[in-house]
Order: sequence, then structure tokens, then C-alpha cells
Amino acid sequence: MTTHATEDARPDTPEIDDHGVIGDCETLALVSNLGDIDWMCWPRADAPSLFGSLLDPDAGRWSIQPESATHRTQQFYLSETNVLVTRFQTEDGIVEIDDAMAMDGPQRLVRRVRCVRGSVSVRSEFVPRPDYARAAVDWDSDTDGVTLQTDSLRLRLRASAELTLDRDAGLVTCAERLDEGDELAFDLAAADTDRDVDDDTEVAEHVAATVTETIDYWKLWTAGGTYRGRYRSAVERSALALKLLTNRSTGGMLAAGTTSLPEHIGGERNWDYRFVWIRDAAFTVYALLEIGHDAEADAFIGWLVDRVDECDQADGSPLTPVYDLDGNARIGEHELDWRGYENSRPVRIGNAAADQFQLDIYGELIDSLYIFDRRSRGLSLDTWDKIRLIVDYVIDRWREPDDGMWEIRSEPQRHTASILMCWVAVERAIRMAEFRGRPADLVAWRRARDEMHDTIRTEGWNDELGAFTQTLGGDTLDASILLAPLVKFVDGRDPRWTSTLDAVVEHLAHGPLVDRYDTDRYDDGLTCGEGSFTICSFWLVEALARAGRVEEARRSFDQLLGYANPVGLFSEQIGPSGRQLGNTPQALTHLALISAAVALDEALDSEET
Repeated sequence: MTTHATEDARPDTPEIDDHGVIGDCETLALVSNLGDIDWMCWPRADAPSLFGSLLDPDAGRWSIQPESATHRTQQFYLSETNVLVTRFQTEDGIVEIDDAMAMDGPQRLVRRVRCVRGSVSVRSEFVPRPDYARAAVDWDSDTDGVTLQTDSLRLRLRASAELTLDRDAGLVTCAERLDEGDELAFDLAAADTDRDVDDDTEVAEHVAATVTETIDYWKLWTAGGTYRGRYRSAVERSALALKLLTNRSTGGMLAAGTTSLPEHIGGERNWDYRFVWIRDAAFTVYALLEIGHDAEADAFIGWLVDRVDECDQADGSPLTPVYDLDGNARIGEHELDWRGYENSRPVRIGNAAADQFQLDIYGELIDSLYIFDRRSRGLSLDTWDKIRLIVDYVIDRWREPDDGMWEIRSEPQRHTASILMCWVAVERAIRMAEFRGRPADLVAWRRARDEMHDTIRTEGWNDELGAFTQTLGGDTLDASILLAPLVKFVDGRDPRWTSTLDAVVEHLAHGPLVDRYDTDRYDDGLTCGEGSFTICSFWLVEALARAGRVEEARRSFDQLLGYANPVGLFSEQIGPSGRQLGNTPQALTHLALISAAVALDEALDSEET
């Protein structure tokens, strides 16, 4: 639960931490603990924004607030759900907003305001700015609500009280005084949605029913999970966040729900994460299967297999690092003329990483297919033929410099982690061939696998550092090497690995927080610094657990959980002051949290037996 003392002061931009997220597995919305929806795209999370004031004050919002002085706000999820409650404690009483998106039936966002105690006047300001605030809007108002229309969008807002439209300002307001027990309801949906609602009273009843049905949906979904370990609350919240990032129409999982939230305040490390990264594949499949959400894992595998089946080496690389939810790789990147979060520019739409050469993606891809292949009915013969094509491609190209897992925007280099994941690609493919007796040039594959392993052990090792390095022949560290024991390249207690682990802790860690690399010593093509990566921080926990340093791992994990925002969500990074930075909620962070929790449970159980 988040508590925010306002003393009548309203910051221009809420902290990234100060947001809960709601969604319907098509789109999602960020709701601040001041009652604002300040980021939402419609009808899908990768569509143009409808509300974007988190990134620019003129880009639209939907605020609901008491008109009297607010002394404190609190925000929390109803247990086992993605239904969010924002509570205002005012001088006149207490009001709560229930925010939810319907999980069944037509797409809709509902907001229900309830007076819990006293008598409080509340005001709603609905200020949509479609298509990244670029679209001309036509407005209409009648007894059925207020309708907004653009060339590509037509939405209707309905309420259980009178709505007032200001066409010139592009603003719809609603003000109402609520006594204890009173409710005020809002319903936003496509204008042609048949609601079978005739008057304001029925709007309230309809919204109440939608909230109840949504609560029931999420409770049933959460009950399907199988994790019963020590960290159930954090794992369940992570699973619920991941479900919101999973598109139910395509099976793809977004890397995050936002664009251009900065990794450094005022800096240029602002990226659009509303796409599907091949890099996240193995982590996604493993984490979802480990906690019993097999349907989501199967859907994502289906999305991945479609990408594999489309592979055509004749056009160069058989895969690209980033795709949109529909599997398109040509997504481009351009900038909006927006102020940016706390003046952090540019605000980017699209991601040029789709055009990069990243070797690591093949390891994550084939590892995820390997996991699925072992635990399911297996992959088709045609898909296996494509996997063979991919493995041969990796064997042909693994010696080349690449842009790396972190998608550097400087010159390509020979990244140790990229070669590590190439090793994973070939090693897992060998296992898949042997497991089901599939045809493969195993002699050539084993030779390449062993050469990759030897290259990492020799050229990727620095005696002075006593560690595996960021690049071959280099003298800097990269937290991506923490994956080595996780992908079974090295035993967690091997002397070379424990020495590397010590070096990472000494040079990249700040308590439980881990930097991905030293931006002062490594040129990644960008000028500003960044925060610590929460992904790498959870990787460290798992590496410590696998190294037998269980108490150290448990202490770090407990400390890391304290950096979640007050409703249990993580963005990409934690800044030097402890505030969250980067896009939110970030899938890979929550996936790494689940993996770390499972590994830590296993290590603790082993110690207790």
C-alpha cells in the first residue's frame, strides 16, 4: 500500500513509483496515487496514447479527486486481483476509487468512486488527447453520455451523474457531492458497444457488476497458480503484472507497458518498451511454467514458434531482436515533440533495436523451445527444420561482433554474454535432437559448442580481475555474466565462477542493487548514466543461491523486495536515490523475481533437510 501526504500540494509529475496498473490483456493504464490515469493507449497497449500526461502535461489525463484538502492518499490492489483502489483521506471524509478493466465482454474501463465516511465533493476531469495528442476530435453529447471521435477511434464516456462537455477545451467534467455510502460511476468503452443501460442508476449498477466480475476473474486466475513458497505475495503480484503484459489475442508479452520513462532523469536513455523481445523468451517460459501458469507459457511459445516458422535466412539474420505483438519486425523509431518525464527527452515511439544484430537472442529462443519441448507434446517437424537453420546460422556468425544483450548504440563488439547465449543455443539444440531422435549434424554442432565454451574460458577471462569479462580480451565487467550458472554453463560453486561472483559484487553492486556495467568505462553510445538494473539484481540473488551463499541471497532478496513500489510493482531500474526509473511494469524484472524466488526456495529447502 502506498501512502502519499499531499498537504494540498500536487506535483506536476508523479513519481514512477506512485502508480498502480490496471489492464485487460489488450491494453493497460497507469493510475497515480493522486487519482490520475496519466498513461493509457487504446485499444491496445502498443496503439497511440489516449492519455499521456505522464510524459507531457498537454497529452491527456483522466483525474478524479476530492475538491476538499487531501491529507493523505493510499493505493492498493484488492488481494489476488488487478483491481486497484485509490483512497483519499480528506478534511471532510474518506473516498475510494475502484479502477478496473473488464476481462469479459466488450473492452471497457470502469471507475467507481465510493464515499466511505463523511461527506465529500469529488470532481472528475476527462481530458483525452488521442493519437499522441495529434488527432482532431469531434465531440457529441446526449442523454447517453459524451462521445469523442477521431478518424480511427470512437469512444463514449457514461456516468451515473451529469457530464458537462467543454468542446473548446476538449474537457468533460463531472462534480458530485457524495455522502457516506454514495457512489459515483464512470464507464468508458467503444461508442458502438451495446451496454443495455437506459439511465444513470443502471450505469452505476452496471459498473458495480463489472467490478465484481473482474474481481472474480482475477481471483480465479490467481488460484490457478501453483507457487506455494516463502515469497508468495511477491510472486503472485509479479504473475498478475505479467498477465497484464501478455496480449490475449496474440500470446506475445510486452517488455513493459510504457514508453520513454527515463533511465536517467533529464537524460536520453528513454526507450519504447511496448514490444516483444526475443531476449525475454526463455525467462518467460521458465517462470510461467514454474508457477503453474501453463496456458500463458503455451500462448507465448505459440507466438515464438510463429516467428521461428517465418525464418528465412536468405534475408540475412533469421530473426530480429524485437517484434510488435503481431510479429512484425519493421517497427521503426521516431520522436514526439513532447516535454518528456521530468524533461527527459527524447520521447520515442518505436524501437530501433529491431534493426540491430544481437547474437544472444538465439540462446534465449532455443532455450525456451527446449523447455517447452521437454514438458509438452513437442515441436513440429517443420519447426525443427527451422531450428536447424537457426543453429547453423549461429555457428556461422558467433565469432562476429554484435550489439549485445543491452542493445548498445556504439560500435559492435564481441560480447562475452552473446557468445554465452550462442553456446546455449547450440547446447540446447543438441539436447533437443538427442531427446527425440531428430536429424542434426551433431558432430559439427558439438564442435562449435565446445569452441564457444573454450573461447569464453580463455578470451573471456581476465586473470587480473579474476573474472569473466564484458567483452573478449576486455578488462570490464558486465552483470549479464550472472546468467552463466543460470543457463548451466558453469557450476555455481566452480572456483572461476565464485571469483567472478565476488568481482561483480565488489565492482557493480550497491548492497542488493546491481549495475549492468560501468557506464564511465564502457562506451555504449549514450552520454548519461543510469540506475541499477533490477533484473541484474535478481540474477545476483539466484547466482548467490546457486553458489551456496544462501543467507546472503536471502538477505539480498528481502532487501530487493523493499524497492518494489508500494503496490508491489517494479520498473526497469532503481536510481541512486532509491526511486524507480525506466519503463513500468517491466516484464523481465518480474520474471527474474520469480526465478530468484524459486531458486532461493530450493536452496533454503535443501539447507533445512
